[in-house]
Parts: sequence; structure tokens; C-alpha cells
Amino acid sequence: MSAPASSGGVWAASWRRLRTDRVGMAAMAVVAVFLVVVLLAATNLVASGWQQEIGVPNAPPTLLGPQPAEDTGTIAAPKGPNVDLSDIDPLAPRYAEWAERAKAFKTEELVRAETLPLGGDRLGRDVLAKVVKGAEVTIFVGLAAAVVATLIGTVLGAVSGFFGGWVGDLLEWVYNVFTAIPGILLIFAFAAIFPRGIGAVVGILALSGWTGIYRLIRAEFIKHRVREYVRSAEAIGASRGARMFRHILPNVSHVVLVQLSLHVVGFIKSEVILSYLGLGVSVDQVSWGTMLGEAQNELILGYWWQLAAVTAFMAVFVTAFALFTDALRDALDPKLRGLE
Repeated sequence: MSAPASSGGVWAASWRRLRTDRVGMAAMAVVAVFLVVVLLAATNLVASGWQQEIGVPNAPPTLLGPQPAEDTGTIAAPKGPNVDLSDIDPLAPRYAEWAERAKAFKTEELVRAETLPLGGDRLGRDVLAKVVKGAEVTIFVGLAAAVVATLIGTVLGAVSGFFGGWVGDLLEWVYNVFTAIPGILLIFAFAAIFPRGIGAVVGILALSGWTGIYRLIRAEFIKHRVREYVRSAEAIGASRGARMFRHILPNVSHVVLVQLSLHVVGFIKSEVILSYLGLGVSVDQVSWGTMLGEAQNELILGYWWQLAAVTAFMAVFVTAFALFTDALRDALDPKLRGLE
């Protein structure tokens, strides 16, 4: 009788389960496309000229075509044989000269596009370039803040759950202090202290979002520290650090990865809210939150395309990442490993 084929380990089994989930794989492909776009924007291969005013103010999307010019409301000069314009306006004799100068200046000025693929903002900047550059900032903030928060929560949860005693009590007190304050108020409090910028937003979200990861990791370490494989490692002389991070942590890594992916979506939403309220990135940067803030004023005037673009991009990415997180959680669930 031939020996059974090797399963390839826990990670190989999880990958096989993930590949059978068509929705999860499609969502992962969408997320991968966004990450490639973010990488291209970070290296200035795309959307590098998002600040250039290449279109007319509030240029409509290309599918709508050029819009009719608005009435400027200029009052026509009175006509008549006995009307002297200089009596009405002392600058009237200069108007013809200024008109000629303006015409000559326009011929030298770069011709702006009447339409843009996804429209333009109030300054004539391309909304497509802005939403791509905004994706770079927002997605980077979500990923970086989730990594930092996961690192903080994992280390503190591992120390508290493994050692217990006064160390665990001290960390529990810190945890209770952070959780006693409503999350949104804690974020606003940190935002009032830190200067505006990408790094500040990452720090704000990480410091306010590590508590949930800490609680789960602490519970997992309390459960695993008394199991036989940990006791056996202690018996052969393994150090505390080795038992914590070489033996226990790999067995709870599925919790860490799932929490990491869950926090990405939450932190992206938080960054959008902060930037929308003017507490996020600086004024010389663009993110999905700042674009929503600009679109609010444009929508009142009937210019809806910037709001539609940023909403569509954000909805697609957040939905795809949430579906990928659900598929990843199912693939890494230890309860499903025995079904293969």
C-alpha cells in the first residue's frame, strides 16, 4: 500500500481551500489590481500630474460631452446716439485695449480640455488622476495603520497572556483605559495632538485600534501556554521568548492575519472620515477623504462626477477587501482543517 500524499502543511491546506472559493479569488484579484495601481502611483508612473489644471473648471466627463457655456450675467452697455460710455464708466475707453490683450494672452496659454475621462474639479484637475493618487494615500494609510496596530496588539497580548501576574494586570489596566474612551473621541483626541500628515494619521489609527487585537491574542496565549506542546518545549529548555513566538505564535497566526485584514477596511474608513473633516492628510496631499470634502461643495452646484468617482472606487475596493477577508478567515479556520 502506497503512503498517503503529504498535505504540504497548514498553509498549503489553507491555500487549497482559498482557491476553491471563487468569490474570494475574484475579490483577491480586484484587491491585487488596486495594490498594483497604488504601487504605480507611488513610483509616479501614473497620476503624477494630478495637480495640473489640464481641463476647464468643472469639466464634465467625456461621455456627457462639452456643456453649453454659462451666462455670465454681463449687463449690456446702453446704446444710443447721445450715450457716452465714459460718463457711465470712466474705464470704458480701456475695455477694447484690455480685450485685445486678453485675446493675445489666450492664444499663448495652454488650451484646456473641454471634457475629461471622469470629469474635472473646480480648478480643472483630472478627477481620474486625483482618485488614483488618493487611492495611494488612503490604501497606504489603511495598510500601514493595520500593520502597526496588529504588531502592537500582538506583542502586548502575547506578553500579557503568557506571563500573567502583575505584568498582565498592568497591561489589562492600559487596555481598559483605552477601551473606556469611545473610539471616535479617542481618534479626535489624538488628531488634536498630532500634526496633519500621512504619518500622523497612521499613528493615530494604530494607537486607537490595537485593543481588539490585544484582547484576542491575549486569550489565545492564555489558552495555549498550558498545552502539552508548550510544556514539552519548556521541559527541553526552550526560553520564554522561544515558547511565545516560535511555538505559540505560529498556532495563532490565523487570528493575527484575519484581524490584520479586518482592520485595513476599518482604518480606510477612518482615514476617509478624518480627511473629510480636515483632520487627516495635509492640504497639499489628496486622499479619498479630501476628495469627498471637495465634492460636497461641487455637488451643490450640480457637479456630481467627483463624488461619483471617489465613491465608486472606494466602494469597489472596500467590498472586495471585505469579501477577501471573509474567504481568508474561512481558509485559515482551524475547525475546517480536519475536513480535508
